Amino acid sequence: MFAWFDAIVDGMTAFMNWLYGFTVSMGVPSYALAIIALTVIIKVVLYPLTKKQMHSMVMMQKLAPEIKAIQDKYKKKDPQVMQQKIMDLYKENNVNPMAGCLPLLLQMPILIALYQALFDFPFKNPEHAHFFWVESLSQKDPYFILPLLAAITTYMQSKLTTNPQDPTQRTMLYMMPLLIGWIASTVPAGLALYWVVFNIVGAIQQWFINKDTLHLKEGVTGVEGNRKGR
Repeated sequence: MFAWFDAIVDGMTAFMNWLYGFTVSMGVPSYALAIIALTVIIKVVLYPLTKKQMHSMVMMQKLAPEIKAIQDKYKKKDPQVMQQKIMDLYKENNVNPMAGCLPLLLQMPILIALYQALFDFPFKNPEHAHFFWVESLSQKDPYFILPLLAAITTYMQSKLTTNPQDPTQRTMLYMMPLLIGWIASTVPAGLALYWVVFNIVGAIQQWFINKDTLHLKEGVTGVEGNRKGR
């Protein structure tokens, strides 16, 4: 039943060993570099999906005041009209409210498989599995530096996508980094390193996505406003 998932995990393991072999051929044998390279490659490959997902999230945030105004006006009087006007608003702004879900669903098996592959990784040469102050990436970070960095970088990335007007998102902005930091302190340092790099690359990508979609703020149009102006 989960043979496909095992195949993805095995593929991740084989690819990381190949990347390790590449570091050996470059004269800098390091599993830490292999993990960093693998994480960057995964994030780059998934970037088109991430961009689509984040674009949808940004547009939904920008449309939130318009949607709330429609809900306040029609929710009690005529729910059907409310739904129609919200759909018209999405159509006017070329937004698909479900667009952010599919990319996330496609990414999850890959990211979970990568996590699983790193959780109990069969290092070919354990001597090359160290990372600065960490004796082995298969062990926990003794000084909790990577877990702390995982928490900080999670906050950085979340800050770029959080809607400050949403109290739930504001709460998650602070709770999620604490949770990630705690998890990172309980797993092998290789996983914590993966999470730090994943967040840093994700934050850089998110910065470009936000910059790319900045002009959309002026492009958001209200259905009522459009009709009045016609």
